[in-house]
Amino acid sequence: MTKQAVDPETFTQTEEALLELDLSVTGMTCSSCVARVEKRLARLPGVSATVNLATESAHVTVHAPESSEPSTATDDDIIAAVSKAGYSATITRRLDHSNPENSGSYTSEGEYDTSNPDNDASIGLRKRLIISAIFTAPVLVLSMVPPLQFPGWQWVIAALSLPVVTWGAWPFHRAAARAARYGSSTMDTLVSLGVTAASLWSVWALFWGGAGVIGMKMSMSLFPRFSISAQTGPAEVYFEVAAVVTTFLLAGRYAESRSRRSAGDALRSLLSLGAKEVTRLVENADAPGTYTEERIDVSKLQKGDRFAVRPGEKVATDGVIIEGESAIDASLLTGEPVPVDVEPGDTVTGATINTSGYLVVEATRVGEETTLAQIGRMVTEAQTGKAPIQRLADRISAVFVPIAIAIAIATLIIWLVATGNPQAAFTAAVAVLIIACPCALGLATPTALLVGTGRGAQLGVLIKGPEILESTRQVSVAVLDKTGTVTAGKMSLAEVVPAKGEDRAEVLRVAGSVENLSEHPVAQAIADAARSEGELDAARNFTNVPGKGVRGTVAAPAGDIDVLIGRLSWLEGEDLIADDATRQTLHAAEMRAETAVAIGWGGKVRGVLTLTDPIKPTSAQAIADLRELGLRPVLLTGDNRATALSVAQQVGIGADDVIAEVLPADKVTAVRELQDSGAHVAMIGDGVNDAAALAQADLGLAMGTGTDVAMQASDITLVRGDLAAVVTAIRLSRATLKIIKQNLFWAFAYNTAAIPLAALGLLNPMIAGAAMALSSIIVVANALRLRGVK
Repeated sequence: MTKQAVDPETFTQTEEALLELDLSVTGMTCSSCVARVEKRLARLPGVSATVNLATESAHVTVHAPESSEPSTATDDDIIAAVSKAGYSATITRRLDHSNPENSGSYTSEGEYDTSNPDNDASIGLRKRLIISAIFTAPVLVLSMVPPLQFPGWQWVIAALSLPVVTWGAWPFHRAAARAARYGSSTMDTLVSLGVTAASLWSVWALFWGGAGVIGMKMSMSLFPRFSISAQTGPAEVYFEVAAVVTTFLLAGRYAESRSRRSAGDALRSLLSLGAKEVTRLVENADAPGTYTEERIDVSKLQKGDRFAVRPGEKVATDGVIIEGESAIDASLLTGEPVPVDVEPGDTVTGATINTSGYLVVEATRVGEETTLAQIGRMVTEAQTGKAPIQRLADRISAVFVPIAIAIAIATLIIWLVATGNPQAAFTAAVAVLIIACPCALGLATPTALLVGTGRGAQLGVLIKGPEILESTRQVSVAVLDKTGTVTAGKMSLAEVVPAKGEDRAEVLRVAGSVENLSEHPVAQAIADAARSEGELDAARNFTNVPGKGVRGTVAAPAGDIDVLIGRLSWLEGEDLIADDATRQTLHAAEMRAETAVAIGWGGKVRGVLTLTDPIKPTSAQAIADLRELGLRPVLLTGDNRATALSVAQQVGIGADDVIAEVLPADKVTAVRELQDSGAHVAMIGDGVNDAAALAQADLGLAMGTGTDVAMQASDITLVRGDLAAVVTAIRLSRATLKIIKQNLFWAFAYNTAAIPLAALGLLNPMIAGAAMALSSIIVVANALRLRGVK
């Protein structure tokens, strides 16, 4: 791993806080819910909170109260405050800075939380949607097509609608009741009122309004069914309006829920990357200095314990090497493809992989203190800390809902006073509520998102949710990880330079024959290149010399040869002579920030093999395209600065926009510093070390060829795994956002124009229902235009 331990203090930005809590908050449906929870929590002494609607979570920070304030808020106070706002909450993580022993990730029972509550919610919505759609289809057909209305049809649709408007619409009714309890209203309030009013009116019409007569048929009139004069004839039923509104909005709510399902997957995947068991070394009491191995669960490992790491095993936790030499594959955390040689005294990080030698490690950090857990914490905090997206539909509803309700009540009163006819008055009021029912508003975002994400999937772009689209319009800086993003992320043989008088093909064949016995990425690159040019020779007696190279015996026509491959200093120490040209070749490769190894046998260094992480063919053009989109590219990497500058120069990034030699925590810091300077940052990466930065950025884009953790922490996943897909993602996202805004405008314009007509008695509820359906069709048709995005 690295030669420098990562200071856990660099992972927290709230050192002055006494306590930090992450909460899972259930019951929120719109931005007004978020504001209500934040305001309620802010009333507690020393408490500040950020509530995230997309992840249904809250990050609460408790500071020491001022001298004039009462004592610090407790866990129970915080949970009670959320309950008083009308929602329920459980603590998912607790970080007590004054007493670290009271910290941890928990469920409400104090156990480690590995569940995904959002998944259960999506399953419940899906069940309601499917059953509601099955019942709604015949209701809609019978109501809208008079020739199909058989005797008693109205009683059939009443029976079919009942489970839809009660059980199916229950999430809306429940949310409306919760908001009413605390003196507020949301979009769910209007949905619940509209569905309830249409249903109750229809029931009244069946039993007391003459609509229940067997043989009665209902047809739509293009003209108003009533005027200021008294209304006559049987009342009409509007079961189809209530059922269709419920089903359409359930579809929208389900689409939104699915986009949030993976919010907690990043942390779970991070935790799963660590070792599950470890071989602990227990000192024998009767023979000091000797140890007995025991296999235990990694959670039982304590600071100061010694444990063994065999070749191919994951390092169980952060620690210091006591015995042994090896090479550690840290690509999981650093993203760099070349393993790092380690020896006694070097630090290692949990979840990295021991590639060769046997190691004895002393644990220095366990549990919540490990680098892996700290990165997981950063991912969670970055996701929770994102400012809640003020969705356009919710901003509109904040004003629109109470106005629509007031207009409906005023309409009822005015009609009663003017005509004295309760049926005409109630019909006009119902028409207002139905025409105000935000079906098109509810469909505007999920429908465009559904089409946009479907088209994105065809183009290799996976967009997670509607809140992401706003970020693509605002981003001004594109931060690019190097390895696996700009470059291929895999070592490749660049050049074979034979010494004077040596044959290139022979040098490569012999090197490949020996390296074929190694699992090291450098060795595999050499072996693959040699194999592509011909058959390899038989090799035996393979030995890995940590930090120096490898050796082996190769069967050659003139007899077996003892081959050494590795550092030039090692080969010369083994009495192999190198000429000046070979030394110059190695020096030039190092200046180009390439990996170079020497090969020799028979008392002479026979050549040099150089390896690079090649730049992807599409990277340079994609970076140029990003500039055309108005983004400034910045290269961010954990690799050395010489390599980073070389890559940046080849793809057209200036030296001033290169940030190199950064640890995982530094990547998050770099993103935050850019954000603090006023930039809206898009982060593009592929490794676990990029996960927290992807979550922290205003827009996170993960290469589909990277790790699962990176993809789950990002906002957009690029299946193709090249930077050209980044350009496609931003263009598609901006087009989808444009369609959503158009849909919201037309949906709102429809409501604005139609409500006065309904209030004046110029639009009956049946026509209102048809107009509402038409507005939905327009919204869907507009969204389908995204299928043509190139």
